Parts: sequence; C-alpha cells; structure tokens
Amino acid sequence: MKNIWIALGLCVSVVIAGCGGGTPEIKEDRLTVGKVQGEIKVGMAASQVAELLGSPNIVTTDEKRREVWMYDKVSTDRVDTSSSSFAGLIILGANSRSSSSSQRQRTLTIIIKYDEEKKVRDFAYNSTQF
Repeated sequence: MKNIWIALGLCVSVVIAGCGGGTPEIKEDRLTVGKVQGEIKVGMAASQVAELLGSPNIVTTDEKRREVWMYDKVSTDRVDTSSSSFAGLIILGANSRSSSSSQRQRTLTIIIKYDEEKKVRDFAYNSTQF
C-alpha cells in the first residue's frame, strides 16, 4: 500500500513539473523588405533601429566618421516533393515513385547611414530571389 502512494506521489510530481515550465515561446522575427520600408524612417535613433532589426552584421564608418550599419541576410528554402503510383492486375503489380526537390535562395542587404547624433540620415536596401 505504501508503494502505491509513493508511485502516485511521483506521478503527480512529474505532471506538476511538466506543466509548470511550459514551452518557451519562439519569436519569429524575420528581417524583410516590408519591415524596412514600413518601419525605418529618416531621423530615427540608432537604438530604435536596433530594437526593430536587431544587431547589424557589419558596423563601419564613412569618410566623416559617421556610423554605417549593414545587415546582410541569406536564406535558402528547399522543397522536397514525392509522388507514387500503383497499378495492379490480379496477379501482376507495378509500383513507381518519383521525387524532386527545388531550392530558392533569397538575399537581403540593408545599409543604414547615421548622422553625427546617431540618427538615421539615409538607408537603402536590395533584395534578390533566385
């Protein structure tokens, strides 16, 4: 009887521990042309840009020692497809399978130029898909 209570207590403990933490929320925060077009504005502070777009890949300065931030993102999407068909007679059967895959690469380059007060003075972007 004592073993039953111990086993029951362990089961309840495992259930409570499993429910307590929960699954961490994964934030999908993709860098897109639309985000740049809609949210980056001339005069915006560098801290606001960092909040919206995250950390840049490259930080450099221009000839007047003003900061220039560059974001360079590359993504590859791969799609695998397969199909199968089966034809049968009473005695003989045929089975065929075919599969194919395709890839699509996308690039996005964003250049943000700041003035002496670390406010956006100009920005440009280039997006490709092939």
